[in-house]
Amino acid sequence: MAERFSQQRQRVRPNSNEEAVIKRAQEHFERSLIKIDGQLAGSVAALEHPASNDALNYGEIFLRDNVPVMIYLLTQKRYDIVKKFLTVCLDLQSTSYQTRGVFPTSFVEENNELIADYGQRSIGRITSADASLWWPVLCWLYVRKSKDTTFGISQKVQRGIQLLLDLVLHPTFEGTPVLFVPDCSFMIDRPMDVWGAPLEVEVLLYASLSSCIELMDLSSKHQVSRLLDQRLVLTRQWVHDLRQFLLKHYWVTSKTMQVLRRRPTEQYGEDQHQNEFNVQPQIVPPWLQDWLENRGGYLIGNIRTGRPDFRFYSLGNSLACMFGVLTAPQQRALFSLSTS
Repeated sequence: MAERFSQQRQRVRPNSNEEAVIKRAQEHFERSLIKIDGQLAGSVAALEHPASNDALNYGEIFLRDNVPVMIYLLTQKRYDIVKKFLTVCLDLQSTSYQTRGVFPTSFVEENNELIADYGQRSIGRITSADASLWWPVLCWLYVRKSKDTTFGISQKVQRGIQLLLDLVLHPTFEGTPVLFVPDCSFMIDRPMDVWGAPLEVEVLLYASLSSCIELMDLSSKHQVSRLLDQRLVLTRQWVHDLRQFLLKHYWVTSKTMQVLRRRPTEQYGEDQHQNEFNVQPQIVPPWLQDWLENRGGYLIGNIRTGRPDFRFYSLGNSLACMFGVLTAPQQRALFSLSTS
């Protein structure tokens, strides 16, 4: 039976070098892994970079770039590398006044010294908003997959979570559950003018807070803490409000577009909230109605006062499906749209 299966493979791919390609790819992947303090801790951005320009940071370990790397390593049960990566990021979490709670965008070991980037070397010289949000997601995935509950409930991890929550849940003047994102502060093409409350970051915020809840809930089962219980209640409420906000203001269908075009504008007063963001009907793209048809729907790219961004961002919508922001019918509407 095995011999016949092998013959069939050869007939289908007579000149296939698939095994050689996979082996070479694995070799390149292993070369990309570098050590921190003598232990493998992550993958560099690129194996080769121009030697004439030492200022480039391709040889560093980037937090958000290593999320898929760490997920792959989890599937290979190489838990020690993932734990080391999480621990190094935790050790480098900022405790300074201006960036307290922020995880490093990238880090590298030079001359036995660990050097982290919190935005001083990045494009635009601005702190990354999305890198920090990935850490709790990856930490919870690691704890679930490896069954390393001890790491998840450790004082070090729980303190890191509280520092991050103090940062992202800090009260603002906006009064909305979204996280304000300055220009250039997350991974997307800079000329695309994406800032304010971009979909990808807000969906990632939902996943990050949900992961923090799971980790805190795990800790609450092993110790009694009134402060922890209060933080759990607050974070659960924030996650609920955030999801409702995204579904109310970001989710659009043919029906919601028709309603939006009929909403009054320039309203003022406490009871006038039919058009909260004062969306002008003329800014709705003319192609949108035909594209949505009667069965499609998606989360728009951004919601800003007067001019929401109706562009379709596949990553943000895909993450919304993965993280459970969209309901099952909405997910069907999304994929009906993508195939129409």
